[in-house]
Amino acid sequence: MLRQKSFENEKPTLFLVPTPIGNLSEMTPRAIEVLNSVDVIACEDTRTSGQLLKHFDIHKRLISYQNFNEESSTRGILNLLGQGQNVALISDAGYPLINDPGQKVVSEAAAQGFNVVPLSGSSAVLNALVASGLIAQPFLFVGFLPSSENERNKKLREYRSYPMTLIFYEAPHRIQKFMNSALGILGDRRCVIARELTKIHEEFLRGTVKELAENCEGLKGEMVILIEGNKEDFHKDVDYGVLMTMVNEQVAQGLSKSEAIRKVAGETGIPRNRLYDLVHNKEN
Repeated sequence: MLRQKSFENEKPTLFLVPTPIGNLSEMTPRAIEVLNSVDVIACEDTRTSGQLLKHFDIHKRLISYQNFNEESSTRGILNLLGQGQNVALISDAGYPLINDPGQKVVSEAAAQGFNVVPLSGSSAVLNALVASGLIAQPFLFVGFLPSSENERNKKLREYRSYPMTLIFYEAPHRIQKFMNSALGILGDRRCVIARELTKIHEEFLRGTVKELAENCEGLKGEMVILIEGNKEDFHKDVDYGVLMTMVNEQVAQGLSKSEAIRKVAGETGIPRNRLYDLVHNKEN
């Protein structure tokens, strides 16, 4: 067991510092204070972050931390922490790790006993959720789906029966395809598109999946799509004998039972925990 007392030790610290998603006035005083206090700032794009730091008159060494150099950058940050230096991790906009790089370095820094300290700040997910008008709790944040139609539809089928509000990210050039897939897979539920959050052109489009699919062409800016959770039992008429056969066939081909359940759940859209309960109840 590892126990982190964030402000009661002298250990080097990795700070997770959110940055504004649009309106620079939302940079918090504490974020500015921490960025001024650390030895090094790790960021996605040194040019983008350089402009942000210049705006707030912050002069610190910048290093790049991106998905493509995650392995080497993680080792570099851990070395810095091992030398007693404090490091801040920032994203181009929003919260580190939320659809942005950082998972590996946070996991390894925590495992090695360094402090990992989060700061409060901007998050497009929460901004969109609380203003959407949909049920805010519970919710499931998915992020970007695959660009391939087949893979996108496969993922949507996995979430089709979930009862909580579903939250996705999407780029403007893909929004029409996403909404068409959502209508076909999830059905015509209540839906919200939030775009240009905190910026001058901030906009919320509220309606149904069908209505928004018919009116999303030409929308600009990064988007958050929120879709009402499943209010019906799509699987009330499912033949569970067939599902058991599918699981057993996968086990016969060499998969473990948990792997077989995961695969069949992905192929059918049946929630994995429901399929797990079915399989184990049949065995008992």
